[in-house]
Amino acid sequence: MTDDADATAATDATAGTDAIAETAATAPTDDTDAAGAARSAGAAPRRLPVTDVSLVVLIGTSGAGKSSFARKHFLPTQVVSSDFCRGLVADDENDQSASAEAFDVLHYIVGKRLAAGRLTVVDATNVQPEARRRLVRLARDHDVLPIAIVLDVPPGVCAERNRSRPDRQLPAHVVPRQHRELRRSLRGLEREGFRKVHVLRGEAEVEAAGIVLEKRFNDLRHLSGPFDIVGDIHGCRSELETLLTRLGWTLVRDDAGRPVDAVHPAGRTAVFVGDLVDRGPDTPGVLRLVMGMVAAGHAVCVPGNHENKLGRALDGRKVTVSHGLQESLDQLAQEPEEFRAEVRTFIRGLVSHYLLDGGALVVCHAGLPEKYHGRASGRVRSHALYGDTTGETDEYGLPVRYPWAEEYRGRALVVYGHTPVPSAGFVNNTICLDTGCVFGGSLTALRYPERELVVVEAEREWYAPVRPVRTDAPGGREGRPLDLADVAGRRVVETALHGRVAVREENAAAALEVMSRFAIDPRLLAYLPPTMAPSATSGRPGYLEHPDEAFAAYRADGVGQVLCEEKHMGSRAVVLVARDGAALEKRFGLAGPGAIWTRTGRAFLGDDALTAAVLDRLRAAAERAGLFDELRTGWLLLDAELMPWSLKAVELLRRQYAAVGAAAGAALPEVLAALERAGGRGLDVAALTGRQRQRAADAQAFTEAYRRYCWPTEGLAGIRLAPFQVLAAEGANLAVRPHDEHLAWIDRLVEADQAVEAAGAAGPGRGNRAAPLLHRTGRLVVDTADEASLAAGVAWWEELTAAGGEGMVVKPLASLVRGRAGEGRPGGLVQPGVKVRGREYLRIVYGPDYTEHLDRLRQRFLGHKRSLALREYALGLEALDRLAAGEPLWRVHEPVFAVLALESEPVDPRL
Repeated sequence: MTDDADATAATDATAGTDAIAETAATAPTDDTDAAGAARSAGAAPRRLPVTDVSLVVLIGTSGAGKSSFARKHFLPTQVVSSDFCRGLVADDENDQSASAEAFDVLHYIVGKRLAAGRLTVVDATNVQPEARRRLVRLARDHDVLPIAIVLDVPPGVCAERNRSRPDRQLPAHVVPRQHRELRRSLRGLEREGFRKVHVLRGEAEVEAAGIVLEKRFNDLRHLSGPFDIVGDIHGCRSELETLLTRLGWTLVRDDAGRPVDAVHPAGRTAVFVGDLVDRGPDTPGVLRLVMGMVAAGHAVCVPGNHENKLGRALDGRKVTVSHGLQESLDQLAQEPEEFRAEVRTFIRGLVSHYLLDGGALVVCHAGLPEKYHGRASGRVRSHALYGDTTGETDEYGLPVRYPWAEEYRGRALVVYGHTPVPSAGFVNNTICLDTGCVFGGSLTALRYPERELVVVEAEREWYAPVRPVRTDAPGGREGRPLDLADVAGRRVVETALHGRVAVREENAAAALEVMSRFAIDPRLLAYLPPTMAPSATSGRPGYLEHPDEAFAAYRADGVGQVLCEEKHMGSRAVVLVARDGAALEKRFGLAGPGAIWTRTGRAFLGDDALTAAVLDRLRAAAERAGLFDELRTGWLLLDAELMPWSLKAVELLRRQYAAVGAAAGAALPEVLAALERAGGRGLDVAALTGRQRQRAADAQAFTEAYRRYCWPTEGLAGIRLAPFQVLAAEGANLAVRPHDEHLAWIDRLVEADQAVEAAGAAGPGRGNRAAPLLHRTGRLVVDTADEASLAAGVAWWEELTAAGGEGMVVKPLASLVRGRAGEGRPGGLVQPGVKVRGREYLRIVYGPDYTEHLDRLRQRFLGHKRSLALREYALGLEALDRLAAGEPLWRVHEPVFAVLALESEPVDPRL
């Protein structure tokens, strides 16, 4: 439970003492001129510590050597010079009339660099308090440390240097005046807000100085884990011991039998989110154990608001003794003074938050928005200790907290405590581990990176809560899962396989309309399949597409084996099937049997009952095949074809294809009859008659071609589902597995469905059952370096298409493949599949008489379609990776939405 009675006072105190807790301050020395000159004569090298993310302000008179010092010790990009900015606005670095505009530019650049977390050095005289004040304010606004480096060089030396520069002739009074202002400022620099002040006196000391970059105290990115992160303990030592033991730790006890350390055989590191103290029965015992683990390097710990308050109380400062503080003070009074001193030192040394695992993990007490990660200021420390409040109070007199986790969009997982919840759960990419142990709830740990929760129930209620424990985590399961800002406007999506994929603003707008008006619930929409490019255009007479080009392209990319898959006469469908409603609700937050959707995210079947029936059959087959158990999952995501084509595209067939066939059937017989009559009268119409007969034959072939994809259905009767890939299961992106593994799983599903259907048909009253729902996908493996194998692949395609099949899809057998590197560059992604469509199917696509226009059609441009296919493929795999990693809905939805947006890019729909 939070302790907010002293929040305001603690915030003020934190702001003033943050430099002690988060950084080390170096006070300036005040040497006399004589002492400084003597020291400079034989100056020993000085190493000036500079925090790696900070604002370094160089202070010195004109001619003191600030620019030379900056060039020597910092990167050119890190230095922002007032002279350079003056040149930007006035084309003359010495035009003093442009100084106001120049400093506006300087402050703007500094602000942008600090916002990006970049070390920034300001090269200007900065001898006047007003000039420094604005820079200190910039540092505070961006929660970085302002550091002053003073170059105190004698005025005579500075004047001589200025005289030697023909481009800078200053009036004689300028340098002495600047030097007087500098000297007056020395003693007050820390009061102005500088956290470190380094003073270099004389030329020799400036020349001998060096810069040492120091990591921020909160930067533990080099520690990659694995970690066991423990929630709020509040003096519950016994539960902590039980939890550590359950996590596999071995407790180390002192001679009195008290735990003073713990060691994990696998080398894991414990991380404590604060609030070790107050309310519970054994605050000293908890501190003794945690302090011992931290001292031994087996754990790290951040402070909670209760440690902050206890530390101030132990230091003799005035605090309100409430919210369990008295229990801690009473218990610590029974301990030796030496132990209490160790506790004070331990609390003083706690750092507000830690960045771990390369920045992928942030641990703090009360939560932290992304803009504060890795920053150091009183504001950051206050938020890490207390969170942010709305300024209101609830019916219990406690502050209402701002639900920062609902809007969190950071890439780092933020693990925190502070506000107790009945059970821990992920909200966006955050998780609260305070499950109210001291209030009779439980003590929770998160195993990272496994994302597994380990829970120990409280032995009893040790302290009655002021406010009942909330029934849900802040913001609910996903907080505010989706936001218009996540998808609106031009977007760039980072993918692991294809780098940055850009989405145009107009395409995002089109996708937003589809998603908001027609798509299924976005909680279920975890994947959209990519478009597929056709094989390169064939040069064979009479063919627009042929397997030879597909095989040759993959051979050129270094793909040794390809899988040829039968292309079904249906529509692409993604199927999410759940073992039961609870399994689906646990992962997707929506109970039910699952869903079936199209390439654009729409519900495939308009009939909910029919959808449920299809999913029930698929679930039964998966259960019988043992896939749920084998893949350790309560749900499966499948890529499939749903047949017949008319099941989804009946209106398209009626308007676009049937109309053409009907018109040809009505008009061409009359045309042929008229031509035959004309020929009977002796007119020379033989050539025209031949062309019209060919047109009639083409129209008949066109009608027969599309009719193969249409047949009547009633309920499940007539519906066929042909899965060809198991995309994902709980915690696993399976789409990158070899295709033969997928087809082996699918074959087991088909066999299981046949067994389920046979058992159902034999049951009482089930004699009229439909045929098996699931349909096998024909396939053939082809070796791209073996002529006989290639010929077999071509023959198989010819056999499929001659029998009226659509054609085949050619894929690398290994699934995810990168091409051969060339010209010093790594190989890029290879097309995940290309379609090779038969001649008669292409008649549907390009029109009844397309074979008469092959020369023109061979000029079709495939580059954009291929690029689109690769981008959408990478986005799809990115979505599955994020789904497998348990990332929040908005992160999974981002690449899914991008696939839908790319679908509105202009491309020939016949490709």
